[in-house]
Amino acid sequence: MTSRKSLLNLRSDSAKKFFLKHESYCNIDLPIYFSFTELLQKLAEELNHRTLNELSDLKIIKNLDDVNYTLYTNKDGKLSWRPLQIIHPLVYVALVDKITEPQSWSKIKERFKKFQQNPKIHCLSIPVKAENKQRDKAQQISQWWEAVEQESIALSIDYDFIFETDIADCYSSIYTHSIAWAIETKEIAKKNRGRDLLGNFIDSSIQEAQYQQTNGIPQGSVLMDFIAEMVLGYVDELLTEKIKENNIDDYFILRYRDDYRIFVNSTNDGKIILKLLSEILRPFGLKLNSSKTKDHNNVVMASIKKDKLAWLQLPNPEINNLTLQKHILLIKYHSLEYPNSGSLTTALNKFQKRITKEKDKNLSQYSRQIISIVADIAYLNPKSISVCCAIISQFLVILNDEDQKNLAMKVYQKLERMSDSGFAQIWLQRMLKNKLPDIEFSEHLCQIALKNKQIQLWNHSWVNDKKILKILENELIFNQNIFDSLDDRINFTEFDIFAYPN
Repeated sequence: MTSRKSLLNLRSDSAKKFFLKHESYCNIDLPIYFSFTELLQKLAEELNHRTLNELSDLKIIKNLDDVNYTLYTNKDGKLSWRPLQIIHPLVYVALVDKITEPQSWSKIKERFKKFQQNPKIHCLSIPVKAENKQRDKAQQISQWWEAVEQESIALSIDYDFIFETDIADCYSSIYTHSIAWAIETKEIAKKNRGRDLLGNFIDSSIQEAQYQQTNGIPQGSVLMDFIAEMVLGYVDELLTEKIKENNIDDYFILRYRDDYRIFVNSTNDGKIILKLLSEILRPFGLKLNSSKTKDHNNVVMASIKKDKLAWLQLPNPEINNLTLQKHILLIKYHSLEYPNSGSLTTALNKFQKRITKEKDKNLSQYSRQIISIVADIAYLNPKSISVCCAIISQFLVILNDEDQKNLAMKVYQKLERMSDSGFAQIWLQRMLKNKLPDIEFSEHLCQIALKNKQIQLWNHSWVNDKKILKILENELIFNQNIFDSLDDRINFTEFDIFAYPN
């Protein structure tokens, strides 16, 4: 029995429930004391199929640039940031309500059937619902491993060459009008601009929450992943037609979101397909990332990520009985070659699980050095901040109170230098909540945890309905009881998406 179900295999009512979960609304890895589920469900009940037009002044919302909340995560510990958006919950619920109406949902599913008619182009990134106790996100990652990496290896028996490419800044570049093209077809959408079509509704809803911008969709929710799939599915359909016009038949394409793997037996065919794809993407506001476009003549080796291959070549720390310090130094070495990589996060997760089995007296040797190394890894690899905080928490608790506070402050001061990284502040607050409780963070979610009632994530000034406004202003997204109950040691179930929730 499969452990996941494609979103496209759900009925409209099940799809609505799926989208209204915390994990679907905000797929940013926040600590467990934050949850948006109750807020979304209460809004959905009160909305009762009404539209934003009936609940708000859309003339006001169009002139606001802070309707959605933006959380910044640093990508490299230096000068590169990724903006993740937590969509205004009322905009989100209204979108979900419209998209999952039975008629709308049937229309969307029919469009995806059209997108997926070509058996030689496989989209492998449709959101999935976990059918076991794991989180949906864990099953989504497992699907990538099974459907992309493993299928790529299997295709090596049929094809001699693989071309890899991706779309540069995909979410922040999508032309929002192209959402209507994808759902209605470009011809129908252009003839009926401004009319009551599903594609136009999605387009205008996203624009209204983004200061009327027509370039970019918010990144940070499964709903937006799904809307991006609509656009990219339409690209797949157009690409199918262009490849057919060029009489290319010996090819196979695996697409996972904006990443493409093109398998061919002729390098010329591969280059033509890349050129056709690049031309198709242009009207959508998209372009291929030239720095990540590569061709390989060894399909097997190209199918596996380089960082994973490199890690496999290093000595297994536990089998080779490496000390904890040598183990973490090995991980640090790997992080220099492959920063922010998936294999780095996996290695850190395994290290964290290793130290939870050790007795405190075994952790005491070189504890300060290990804390310093892990803090350095976190500083240069912000994607790993949650597991790094978990590792540091394991070592801090074995120190005496004075050393604990002193070293905790040094860790805080180092990681605070990751400028404008709200995501890092959130996990620092989790780690230091009992050690340095008086530290204040500028990140709004941290301020909410500090009971700052002046802080609101979203601008509600455009909402007219009093009952809706009351829900938005009073429904808590922070659970004080959970926050207070958490141990000084961060448990792996708090951050490891493959852990089964309690």
